[in-house]
Amino acid sequence: MNDNAIRSVHYKPPFKFGLGGVPLGNEFAVVTDKDAYAILEAAWTAGIRYYDVSPWYGLGLAERRFGSFLHNKNRSEYVISSKVGKLLKASRTAEGRELFPFSPSPNDVIFDYTASGVRRSVEDSLQRLGVDSLDIVFVHDLSSDNKLLPTSWQEQFDIAVKGAFPELTRMRKEGLIKGWGIGVNTPEPILRVFSEADPDVCLMASQYSLIDHKNALNQLFPAVRQKNASLVVGSSLNAGFISGSPRYNYGKESYKIPVEFLEKRKRLREVAANYGVDLRTAALQFSAAPDVAAALVVGASSEQQILADYTSMQTKTPAEFWAELKAEKLIEENAPTPA
Repeated sequence: MNDNAIRSVHYKPPFKFGLGGVPLGNEFAVVTDKDAYAILEAAWTAGIRYYDVSPWYGLGLAERRFGSFLHNKNRSEYVISSKVGKLLKASRTAEGRELFPFSPSPNDVIFDYTASGVRRSVEDSLQRLGVDSLDIVFVHDLSSDNKLLPTSWQEQFDIAVKGAFPELTRMRKEGLIKGWGIGVNTPEPILRVFSEADPDVCLMASQYSLIDHKNALNQLFPAVRQKNASLVVGSSLNAGFISGSPRYNYGKESYKIPVEFLEKRKRLREVAANYGVDLRTAALQFSAAPDVAAALVVGASSEQQILADYTSMQTKTPAEFWAELKAEKLIEENAPTPA
């Protein structure tokens, strides 16, 4: 009997709230090293102990910054997740700067979901972070929205089925990682990985927010429960859209916001104002409420932002507010809401 057949207990992050690394990879704007370390220091001081990074974020920049901050912290005191599937290669031409124009990284990216590529990716991340193990590894962006893949996402997924997934299971046995899953922006790959392998926890990067949650709620969550797995929820604010950003989620066309999303945000703001609720606070709490949500990660580009987000998780939101959202059909009737 193989490991997948007998394994019933999956690793779950022990901390409910975490700091995501996208802004510290200079995804949206320049964040200086000084400001990046101030954000990390503020998060640590507030008690945040879960950090999610990726080689992709700034093509190595985010991992280096997190590693520089964490290298003198007790390794047992925090949880860190990173990602595989995108190898970095230093290049004099540095075409990767077209993808991350605000990052000074000299690296280009090579997609590689093979066993050897995944192992090298983990080893490279350990070096950039300055740690000897990762808690969680997510196979990154094996999804239909990733237009940079060299072939279709289904073909790349097939490579991962034979390469990345069994190799991560081996690394889990070796103790190099505690758990693994995939990190994607659409639910379909997560549903597929449950039928192909035995992941512990998957990163649901942009599928569960006040704006957009029906598909994940009704299609994905039941499969997660059946697998006895869990989810890390990302982009509860849709990359800042809910709190006022002129973009929705990620990518070069994130400024093209569907009219129905703009209208829904307007209506959400009106209900929030009627109940004296901060909409950002409500959005964070909503995304963390499902029983399958092991953790919520948010990005921050300033000290004030991460402290405000952390404070939001400690704030009480009136039950009448959630009831009104359901009555107005702004959230699904069966959507979990904070107690």
